[in-house]
Amino acid sequence: MSLFKNIFNSNTSTNKKPQLNWIPLNEINVLSELKAASNKKPILIFKHSTRCGISSMALKNFERSFDIAEEELTIYFLDLLRFREISNTIVAEFNVQHQSPQAIVIYKEKVIYHDSHYGISVEEIKNVLKTK
Repeated sequence: MSLFKNIFNSNTSTNKKPQLNWIPLNEINVLSELKAASNKKPILIFKHSTRCGISSMALKNFERSFDIAEEELTIYFLDLLRFREISNTIVAEFNVQHQSPQAIVIYKEKVIYHDSHYGISVEEIKNVLKTK
């Protein structure tokens, strides 16, 4: 049995990617700090609905393909169901229509990338970061 497990199990340690170092975005006052920090380094906010299958799949795809160095981008995770008020403030502050899931990149206090659902692309984010 362990022979089959070794052959067919895709969760071997050689196939695992390290988990992302998400910073939870769970306090509204952090938004002003985040905005100020974007003057030095781009910030990504990933808005996720924990009850939505599409959001879960988009998050998994994003995490699987994410290969941007920590020095280039700080990543925040927003649980929309628990912190919807923060999402509403993001809409007002950055003039980006609410979507779920959604990735927003902020640099120098302005949105330089945003997309939602299966349009969220690590490659597009990397391209935008190159031109900043």
